[in-house]
Amino acid sequence: MIDKPDVDERLLAAEVAAAWGVDIAELVFMPVGLDGEAWAYRVDTSDGERYFLKMRRGEYTRAAVLLPGFLRAQGIRQVVAPIERPDGGISRGFGEHRLLLYPFHDGGSLWGRGLTDRQWIEYGEFLGRLHAVTPSADIAAVLPAEAWRSSAGERLRALGEQAAASEVLGAFWDRYGTALHRLSETVDDLASRVTHGRHVVCHADIHPGNLIADGDGPLHVVDWDAPILAPRERDLMFVFSQDFGDHPINARRAELFRRGYGPLEPDQTTLAYYRSERHLDDAAVFLRSILHSGASPESRANDLHWLTRIAETVADPGCAA
Repeated sequence: MIDKPDVDERLLAAEVAAAWGVDIAELVFMPVGLDGEAWAYRVDTSDGERYFLKMRRGEYTRAAVLLPGFLRAQGIRQVVAPIERPDGGISRGFGEHRLLLYPFHDGGSLWGRGLTDRQWIEYGEFLGRLHAVTPSADIAAVLPAEAWRSSAGERLRALGEQAAASEVLGAFWDRYGTALHRLSETVDDLASRVTHGRHVVCHADIHPGNLIADGDGPLHVVDWDAPILAPRERDLMFVFSQDFGDHPINARRAELFRRGYGPLEPDQTTLAYYRSERHLDDAAVFLRSILHSGASPESRANDLHWLTRIAETVADPGCAA
């Protein structure tokens, strides 16, 4: 979220210091991410250490809290897992919010600058290892499983009338509303035709924006908010689509990725379903945010930028899945 949350940052710093036993010198808001229910801070300590604080309105899922640590214990070093508190807990309450503290990694996300050749291979290696993991009984019990049912179309249809009448979104809806409704029909059709393949552990949001690296250094995978047991195409959609990141896959990058992942032939119908459903879900989320939030003009403009980018992709026949 690019707007600061409505919280007392002195109390927030005191809560973090007490919960994780760190001496905080500075708490720095980071205007990153598109989740309207989550905020990020950099935590600088008096001894020169840095941490990443994530604050969410409401609860984190048990899978989001527990899976990253489990994967680190399996030797998947790219996973950025939350830090346990000295008392053995992981998350911490703060009013209506929950807090998670992570190691801080320099370099920023790879959405804008893309992956180097070495990093494309590592991207493949990471997903190959993730998809080969056998979850423990405790982890499997908290991971949701793919059910091929999306609420995105229903949510979008419910917002369409408001969007058409909106001063902010009226022109947008006149131009793109029909294409978004067609996308909803496409998602329903693809859901009826997918092959229900073997389920593996999926990150579920593994685009380059959630890959952190310093230069050509090792990858750090963040934002484990919504892991799921699903066909591997749930993650591979982000790799083989042209829609995620400013330097998407091409023939050379695909070869490098396969060098790390191993031989694979993703099911094209399943890839198309996940790509289309992601666009539909994102469109519904941004519509709701623009129509109903008390966000700043800058935040609404940011949401409209991403909503328009999605709609242009959907409306362009050359970008069809």
